[in-house]
Amino acid sequence: MYAYIKGKLEARGGDYIVIDAGGVGYLIYTSQTTLAEAARRELGGEFKAYTHLHVREDAMDLYGFATYEELSVFRLLLTVTGVGPKVALSLLSVMSPSKFSLAVITDDVRTLTKAPGVGNKMAQRIILELKDKIKKEQLDLRATGPDLPQVPQEGSRLSEAVSALMVLGYSQAEANRAVASVYSDELELEEIIRRALKGLVR
Repeated sequence: MYAYIKGKLEARGGDYIVIDAGGVGYLIYTSQTTLAEAARRELGGEFKAYTHLHVREDAMDLYGFATYEELSVFRLLLTVTGVGPKVALSLLSVMSPSKFSLAVITDDVRTLTKAPGVGNKMAQRIILELKDKIKKEQLDLRATGPDLPQVPQEGSRLSEAVSALMVLGYSQAEANRAVASVYSDELELEEIIRRALKGLVR
């Protein structure tokens, strides 16, 4: 319903911000990461939040984030069985999108369980379901014909970096281009992912 909301930052709470846009105050639930970004801004200054409207039988809640990548992770997490907004915010509050995607593609259960409310079983489910989504997209892309972007060799750092960006919702073609533009043998995997994300423009 709303792609983003931009307006005056009116208030900050323990798990929300309030943005005044066009005379309407929007209460937006968010992560500690976005709250930290909001804390660096003066009240009354401009703030932009990429938003998701979560509809339940008894409520309509608005969630928002300072970056599109955070929003992408939030939405992807909501597609995982048993994961709701509270757990998604918990994960985004303790790790960046690049760290999250890296944890998924490297089967790093321990990193995911650092988030309050995320146990081993839930972490394993998140990894399994999101990696299955990546595999399906890769298979669909291979089936489209010969005019497809070159797929990095499986198991390579290039491949892992591409898969990490796909966890965040980018297509394989977008991820291939972004990783290829920043890749260096001297860079750690997380730094490759971070730089590729910086180069992607939504």
